[in-house]
Parts: sequence; C-alpha cells; structure tokens
Amino acid sequence: MSYSFDEVIDRRGTNSIKWEYNKEIFGSDDVLPLWVADMDFACPPAVSEAIAARAKHPIYGYPGKPKAMHRAVTGWLDRRFGVKVRPQLVSTVPGVVTGIHLAIDAFTKPGDHIIVQPPVYPPFFSAVKNRGRHVVENPLKEQDGRYEMDFEDLMNKIDARTRMIILCSPHNPVGRVWTAEELHKLAAICIKHDIFVVSDEIHSDLVYEKGAHTPFYSLSEEAAAQSLTFISPSKTFNLAGLFSSIAIAGDERIHREFTNAAAKSGFFHINLFGIEAMTAAYREGEAWLEALLKYLDKNAEFVHSFLQDRVPGVKMEKPEGTYLGWMDFRQFGMSDPDLKKWLVEKAKVGLNAGDPFGKAGKGFQRINFACPRSILEDAMERIEKARNGV
Repeated sequence: MSYSFDEVIDRRGTNSIKWEYNKEIFGSDDVLPLWVADMDFACPPAVSEAIAARAKHPIYGYPGKPKAMHRAVTGWLDRRFGVKVRPQLVSTVPGVVTGIHLAIDAFTKPGDHIIVQPPVYPPFFSAVKNRGRHVVENPLKEQDGRYEMDFEDLMNKIDARTRMIILCSPHNPVGRVWTAEELHKLAAICIKHDIFVVSDEIHSDLVYEKGAHTPFYSLSEEAAAQSLTFISPSKTFNLAGLFSSIAIAGDERIHREFTNAAAKSGFFHINLFGIEAMTAAYREGEAWLEALLKYLDKNAEFVHSFLQDRVPGVKMEKPEGTYLGWMDFRQFGMSDPDLKKWLVEKAKVGLNAGDPFGKAGKGFQRINFACPRSILEDAMERIEKARNGV
C-alpha cells in the first residue's frame, strides 16, 4: 500500500489546539502554526478502522488492559529494536509526562536532586518542581549545531542528594539520537552513583538511521535494574489525543513500585479508544511508519537547505531523530520576546520559543516539520520574506 503525506487535511473544527487556538496562544489568528508536537497527517488506516469498529458499539464503559495490547507492544519492541520485553514488566499511563511525575514520586523523595539536560522538553523542569524536588541542570555541549552530553559537568553536579536523571532519548528539541557508547557511559556513571534513570523514549520510533536508537533498558541488566522507560504510539502514529502510553520497568521491583505510585495517584485507566489504536498501530503500522520516515527525512532536509540557501542568519541542523527542528536565530541579536513578536507579526509563523527549554534555548525556536511539504514551503517563504523586509 502506498501512503500520501502531501494531502492537506483541514483540522479546523476538530478542537485542535494547534490550529484553533492561535488567538489565545499567539495573539493572532493569522499565524501558520508549526509548534505543538502532533502531526498534520492522517494516522495509519488500520488505526482509524480499529477506532471506528469499536465506536460502533454504543457503550463506552471502563476498559480492561487486554493481553492483545501487551502482545502488540512487546512484539513491536522485538521487531523494531531486537529487544524482548516480558509483558509483566509493561504498564500503562495516560501520558509520558504523567508517567514522569509518577516516577518521581515512586523513586525519589521531596528535596532530592534530579538532573535534566537542557535545552530540553520544558515539562521535565516543571515535573521536578511540581513534586517538590530540586532541578540540577547538566547542559548539553554544542559545537557547530551538534549537541553532546557533558559527562565532566555531570560528574561535577552529582552529590549525596542526587537521586535521578531524566533522559530524553532521542532528544527533544536538539534531535540527537544518543549512540550506544554515549548511553553506556551515562549508565556506568548512574550505576556507580546509584542514580535512577527515567528515560523518555517517546520519539524512539522516529529515527532516520535504521537501528540507531538504543533503548536504555537494553544496555545491560544493571542499567535495566535502575531505570524506567516510557514510550508511546502518540508521536509515532499521531495519536496524542488518545492519551495512552507505556512504561517499561527494568525488573519486577521497579514495576511494582511504579504501579503502586500510579495506583496511589488514581491512575488506574487509559483511554478506551487509545487501547484499540495502540494495539492496531503496533500490530499493523510498520509500513506506514517506514513511508512516514522517508517523508519526514526529506522535510528536514528541505528546511535545513532552505535556511542555508535563502535565509541569512538562521540555521537548523538536520536532526537525527524526531520531527522537531531546533532553529538557531541567535545571529538576529534579538531578545526572545522580540524574536517571538517578529515571527508572529512579521513572518506570521507560530513556533515554540526556545527559552522555556532552558537557558541554552535563548535565541532558538523549535519547529514541527511533520506536515505536508506545501505547508512547510509556505512557512519557510514567510520567514524569508520577513527577513528580507517584504
């Protein structure tokens, strides 16, 4: 079956936060939104069919967690990453951010130190603060647009109160897919200092070099035994509104402590239709994903080349994973509020401001390039015209 990602699907009238709330978010309805991380593509046909089939039954009561769903998840992990995960180590959460909050409750105490690696997904900061823990920043090192972990700084930041690190793998927003060597080095440090690893791998399927992503729990038995990993079909198959994600525990103790924390917080269920969608996606969505990855790869190359050739002072390195680009506007010399104003009022493009990702995000904007090429071309041409004062 062939899939077309060029079709422009009008999302207005569907309560899309991306397309129907520009006035509230940007102060203007006349903005092309390329910010929040959902895609402007139809999800795989098998998913739509599974949801429609379940919707035909007119009662939508509390769902269970069927074995078919667990088999679909573990089968996917085996096929995509060559890792066999026992179904009894898999649990469900409504979302990865919810899961991170629960993991913080399960494996740390108020006042503990938790490491994050900015520039990074803003909810990492708020999850730590919301649970009464202390954020310790271990900023990534940047060299000519490429980011690496700063292990020397990490070692300097660890003290007796350090209990956890939240890893973003692949990394949002810089697009790095951490190598097995980098992850082994991180794991060795965490094992030595008894630091629990929460690995957000929600973008793990969205990697452009086949086989490049290494799940943290697959590194070694020791690494698995002090880690909890989150995945979700939400980014991979564009199912974010169905609020269904997966937690993979390294062993029975971690699984038990995490699910106990979830139960104490009242997170017993995930979405009825999310279960159907997840099962169908992980069973039948692979061909669709392979076609999607080729399209996204070309979109990333388009943005990179367009900026390089036609918009002086703006750069975006091509990411190794995710459908998010980290656009560098630092040569503009603008403050972040002025840059946001320029993009909204002059270019009429809505991106994610870089400063919420941490101090290292100042002067950057995050773009979501998971959209039909015609929309992306429109956005780039708007930025070009604004840059040229047209």
